[in-house]
Amino acid sequence: MTQKDLKGKVVLIAGGGKNLGGLLSRNFAAQGAKLAIHYNSAASKADSEETLAAVQAAGAEAFLFQADLTKVENITRLFDAAIARFGGVDIAINTVGMVLKKPFVDTTEAEYDTMFNINSKVAYFFIQEAGKKLNDHGKICTIVTSLLAAYTGLYSTYAGAKAPVEHFTRMASKEFGGRGISVTAVAPGPMDTPFFYGQESPDAVAYHKSASALGGLTDIKDIAPLVEFLVTNGWWITGQTIFANGGYTTR
Repeated sequence: MTQKDLKGKVVLIAGGGKNLGGLLSRNFAAQGAKLAIHYNSAASKADSEETLAAVQAAGAEAFLFQADLTKVENITRLFDAAIARFGGVDIAINTVGMVLKKPFVDTTEAEYDTMFNINSKVAYFFIQEAGKKLNDHGKICTIVTSLLAAYTGLYSTYAGAKAPVEHFTRMASKEFGGRGISVTAVAPGPMDTPFFYGQESPDAVAYHKSASALGGLTDIKDIAPLVEFLVTNGWWITGQTIFANGGYTTR
């Protein structure tokens, strides 16, 4: 599938209403795709409605779907809604995540459960549902984090909960490959979005900006084309986690 072939294809994006997900929604709409745009809660409703209006103005067929995806039945409902509306799903992208920066010894059981539910459980069952519901030769991509290659403290639950997604990606790519489905993960560096700043002090922000070899935080405009490539021309890449961070971390 090339980017020119996206016209009429169905793209489902978890967390597709704002930040990186919102940019992806707009970009896919401009290429003629149909969109199922998920958002989590009332807090992201306004941004998601703005994204919906933008993609519809671009001529795309699209709808919004609000749900807490830590409840697995809502992941099923999301895919089923897209299939009911458009007849199938060709590309499934999961941008959902939550970050917590906290000392290991101060982290509570409730925080641990929340972080693993959002970052790991959602990713697992999203990939599972995509494996069940995607059209043959479909594409699956999950956003993880470049902290998976970092030697640092304070992000034990965030990096720890994202780490299993690398294994989910490899296993799923083996199991779904017979149907021509590619499965990838993208690991950005700290992204210049509200998602990042809520956890960081000014000194920490300055450090993260200085830590990348190319300088500065990761721009979502540098990540979106990579995701788009992996689910189109780059479909032959599968089972891989791609670190895209300007030299923030590497393996």
